[in-house]
Formats: sequence, C-alpha cells, structure tokens
Amino acid sequence: MPIVVNPRKRPVQNRSKETCAAILGAAARILEERGLEAANTNAIAELAGVGVGSLYQYFPGKEAIFAELIRREERGVVEGLEGLVAGTAGRPLEERVRLLVRVGVEQQLTHPRLARLLDSVEATLPEDETLRALERRILDLIRQVLRDHADEVERKPSRTTARDVLAMVEGMVDAAGFAGETRPGPLEKRVFLAVVGYLRQPEPRGRTGVKRRQRRSEPTKAAAKRDGGREARPGEGGADPDPEA
Repeated sequence: MPIVVNPRKRPVQNRSKETCAAILGAAARILEERGLEAANTNAIAELAGVGVGSLYQYFPGKEAIFAELIRREERGVVEGLEGLVAGTAGRPLEERVRLLVRVGVEQQLTHPRLARLLDSVEATLPEDETLRALERRILDLIRQVLRDHADEVERKPSRTTARDVLAMVEGMVDAAGFAGETRPGPLEKRVFLAVVGYLRQPEPRGRTGVKRRQRRSEPTKAAAKRDGGREARPGEGGADPDPEA
C-alpha cells in the first residue's frame, strides 16, 4: 500500500487548527523524547488529548504527520530567510551570510534529536511537491542575497551557487547535529568561513589551463628540434618556464 503524505483535510476553524497543532506537537515531542518507534498514531492521539478517529480525520497515518512536521520546519526556514532578505538589505555581505548560516544552525540545534529524526524520515517518504516548492523558495532567497552582492564575490548568483551554499550549510550543520554538538557559536563560525571562502573562490575554468600549458610548450618543442632533439631547458631559449607547472 503506497504511503500517503498529504493531510486528508486542512483545518479551517480555530478549533480544528488547535486540534492539528496538538497532534503535531505531540508527534514532535514523542519523536524527540522517545524515538521513532514510539511515534505511532495511538500514542500521538493520546498525548495530544484527541481520539484516534479525530486524528484520522486530518492525517491518513503517521507518515503524513511526519511529513507535515518536515514542512513546518522548512516553512520556518523560509520565514527566517524572508525576514533576513527584507530586513538586512544594504548591509555587508559578511553580516548577511552570518545571519543566513544562523537560520540553519538554529533549526538543527534548537531541537537536535527531532531535527535528526526528521532528516532520516524524509529520505523514506515519497516525493512531496509542497516540500519541493519550499526548497525552491529557499534557493531563490539565497540567490537574492548573492545578487545583492554580485560585485563582492567571485561566484555567479546562479541556482548552482545557491545549491552549493545550501548544501554546505545543511551538510555541516547536519553533521554537527549527528556528532552531538550543542554549542551554536563555534558551528556557526565554521560554516560562515566555509561559505564566505567558497563565494570568494574564482569559478573553475574547466580545461582552459591545460590548453594554455600545451600552447606554451609548443615553442620549446620546436627549439628542441633545432637543437638536434634535445629539449631546451628553462632559460636556454624558446618559451619561458611555465609558472603553472
């Protein structure tokens, strides 16, 4: 039977919104305190103070609850980045990158065990268009910061660069979480240095360097033919020594 990750219905009235919030809060608490195996629908409903039937009115199963928790985390990241982009326009690049990194660090370290479990659960769930749309929004916000500082960095403000920045932040923060790090300050500094260093590293030029070395070597080979087959040594005429060799 396929896994369903979308809610059965969205709450509209305040009471139904409170019920859904209680279900999600109970699921998050069980995941963080007791682990994935304990997070079944009966336990979630009991802790939320609702009947199992009420839970199933909104969610077809625990996977849909987990998926909604993941979406809630991603929405929090989007809201944090939207506030950053709107509230820091005109400020230095380093300050904005540091704040961008802080959004990722806070997401992971505020509830570290929950964040790690949701990361592992996400890999087991089917593709979710809502989540993909949130991830695209995150990339667009990173690109906006890069565009604002295009004359200060070596990297183009492309989607690839934004994906690289996001991958660095997520990868380093997730690794720190799995290693049990709890201090945000040192982690934030390491990720900040990695991102700024990457942005100020010139774009790779493919194989142009190889071609340049080949062109520079051609006069030396010609000189070797004139000398009876002995290749000219650096400084004996022909081309200058290749500084990239």
